[in-house]
Amino acid sequence: MNRKSQKTAIIIGAGPAGLTAAYELLKKTNVKPIVIESTKYIGGLSKTVDYKGNKIDIGGHRFFSKSDKVMNWWQNILPLDTSDVVTDIKLKYQGKERKLNMPINQVKNGDMLLRSRKSRILHGGKFFSYPISLSADTLNKLGLIKVIKIASSYAYSKLLPLKPEDNLEKFFINRFGNELYKTFFKDYTEKVWGISCSKISSEWGAQRVKGLSVTKAILHNLRFGKNDVYQRSTETSLIEHFLYPRYGPGQMWETVAKNIKANGGEIIQNASVKGIGVKNGIAKTVTYEDKIKKRCNKTDYVISTMPVNELITTIKGIDIPKRVKEVAKGLEYRDFITVGILMHPSKSKVNQIDDNWIYVQEPHLKVGRIQVFNNWSPYLVKENHKLWVGLEYFVNESDSFWQMTDIQIKKFAQKELGDLKIFSGQKICDSVVIREKKAYPAYFGSYNNFNVIQKFTNSIPNLFLIGRNGMHRYNNQDHSMLTAMKAAELIKERSEDKDALWQINSEEIYQES
Repeated sequence: MNRKSQKTAIIIGAGPAGLTAAYELLKKTNVKPIVIESTKYIGGLSKTVDYKGNKIDIGGHRFFSKSDKVMNWWQNILPLDTSDVVTDIKLKYQGKERKLNMPINQVKNGDMLLRSRKSRILHGGKFFSYPISLSADTLNKLGLIKVIKIASSYAYSKLLPLKPEDNLEKFFINRFGNELYKTFFKDYTEKVWGISCSKISSEWGAQRVKGLSVTKAILHNLRFGKNDVYQRSTETSLIEHFLYPRYGPGQMWETVAKNIKANGGEIIQNASVKGIGVKNGIAKTVTYEDKIKKRCNKTDYVISTMPVNELITTIKGIDIPKRVKEVAKGLEYRDFITVGILMHPSKSKVNQIDDNWIYVQEPHLKVGRIQVFNNWSPYLVKENHKLWVGLEYFVNESDSFWQMTDIQIKKFAQKELGDLKIFSGQKICDSVVIREKKAYPAYFGSYNNFNVIQKFTNSIPNLFLIGRNGMHRYNNQDHSMLTAMKAAELIKERSEDKDALWQINSEEIYQES
């Protein structure tokens, strides 16, 4: 590498998008990445938080993608563990046993595990498989009258779909019928976002669950189609297996960070970006502040994963149109709290609970989901005879719930856990509260006018917006990674075609709602 001609890219944020961009720039260009991260953690929302040896995956991260590029990229970092899942592992499939078509990078004692997926919905005090299947168990729990209502409302939605499909409520009703929407979608979705589905853009549904339908769920339940670890023909909400790092998602990104540093990149933690200096329409400098002092770095490129409303306020040296400021200020987010609770159940009780997630579709309870960390990876739990769960709450910083002390939130969560009766009679050993700001970019507020911001940021040729918060899109980490790869490619090719970033085929990578 010619150091004299080497250029610099300042990357804001050490999450999956920012770290992927840094890794790709080092691998494919003569650009030195300098990653600036505002926290002590590596991985953004995909970090792993360690609490007394028990590890928390914030929000849950299944390592699954319909992009071979991403699947192979992950396993280049953390190879599949063949001592945990041997290459001739078999699945029952259409009454036969077939070998899984395993990914290419496999080693004994690797750090990527193959996990079975199981999620259930708790609704009306009963458990339903997620995604909903037309099993005898489901039909029995719903009851004959409810099943007839669901079937008739679904048929009606196919005959007379709601038009225009301009909000999320219409989006769901057109695909599942009004009765199924009210039973299994409405309450949970409104718990996640804190507002009515009728006030949320239908684009959220298109981004997350466009390909899922009742028909596809039925065909999946009958096992029509190829089944392998890539599951390309399977809608993302129906996947049955996924890859997972032994010690949680943070292990992936901490390993990537070490690789970046070893190859000449820099990662600066606990530092917040204060300004992006623009001169003659080009981003020239990035000013950031760490614990010691404020610093200013010259740069050739800026790659941002920071929340867009914050990004706009940092841009200096250029007149920012009033409309751009208004739209940026009006963007909204949903914040997130995880309450980790460690319990001491009997061994038999631990084995009975094999869910990754339990979706709590009970409107009288505030908790939205419960993760059972033991079932993501046994290595997330310090003592394997204990049960380690995470109660997940979708909130806003302005909510009274967010304003509560950690002690108050712990007591609240423990009471809800008791009300659920899922883990009744078990001794609580310890608990912890983890807060995440701006976890979910919202598809309401000023979102419908986001094109104003996109046009403005595109006008700064060496400024690239990538990732979930960087693009204000509800992406999972594989989609965020693809935007980072595209940004690195544009830099390598010296291309100013920013539209290519925004047009990455999201249909290929719908993520689970």
